[in-house]
Amino acid sequence: MTLLISELSKTFGQKQAVNHLSFELAKGQTVALLGPNGAGKTTTLRMISGLIKPTSGNIRFDNIKNDEDLRQHIGYLPQYPQFHGWMTGREFLIYVGELSYLSKKEACTRADELLVKTGISEAKNKRISAYSGGMRQRLGIAQAMIHSPKFLLLDEPVSSLDPVGRRDILNLLEELKEETTILFSTHILSDAEEVCDSLIVMNEGRIVEQGTLDSLRDTYQRQVIDLHFKPSAIDIKKALATIEGVTSIHEQKGHLLLEVTHVDVVKADILRRTLSEEWPLDYFSVNKTSLEEMFMEVIERDAI
Repeated sequence: MTLLISELSKTFGQKQAVNHLSFELAKGQTVALLGPNGAGKTTTLRMISGLIKPTSGNIRFDNIKNDEDLRQHIGYLPQYPQFHGWMTGREFLIYVGELSYLSKKEACTRADELLVKTGISEAKNKRISAYSGGMRQRLGIAQAMIHSPKFLLLDEPVSSLDPVGRRDILNLLEELKEETTILFSTHILSDAEEVCDSLIVMNEGRIVEQGTLDSLRDTYQRQVIDLHFKPSAIDIKKALATIEGVTSIHEQKGHLLLEVTHVDVVKADILRRTLSEEWPLDYFSVNKTSLEEMFMEVIERDAI
């Protein structure tokens, strides 16, 4: 089953929040929705989940009739999920399961399965008001999965968590990839790089780049040599600029970052000259363009 988004738009008064988005979400994919604040990520997820109606455009599955309610196939976790604090975790999941048209028996069975899967079964009989932030986020994912949706939509699922809670949720997402298709928004780019297969980058309501991680790396990847030198009378930066294959040099926190072609040739030349000319080199590293750097380049290009 594939989720097809075609020319999706949303306007609030004079504000165009989402502007003619088109993309597909195929079975088994985990896709990260990236973009700066105000890019339209949350509005997009809320439209797909059925919480708000698009101004124009279509949301459909490739093998489902257009008049069928799509919400039964979609699970959604908002950025700030709300719970009935007086309920226990198990009671809440059973309640949500029955709202999703499961029988009482089915809701109980599914709730117990998800409490184990999300790692909060030991707290199933505690009131939600006593749950930590990480436990609430796990419970939120469990409620989104209660009806075994084909697609799971998560809005900033780790943004409010501490490092331990964030790691737990990322591990959980890795497990959930085996049973559902996931679209999640995030501003933590390292999380997207770790968990997702593909990226959709939004800016000012539009998609400005999309593709698999590998395809985007092929487009934007650059080799970077990171150097640090002890203070010296030698004009190292000027000397480095004469090396064939060095295309640009940037200074960052006392380091020289060299964008290069033919990295092995440049690396060998730097090390040779360090020995022969006694350059005071005390740090050397060959890096690749990070996802954050690729993201910034995409947004900066769009602004031009």
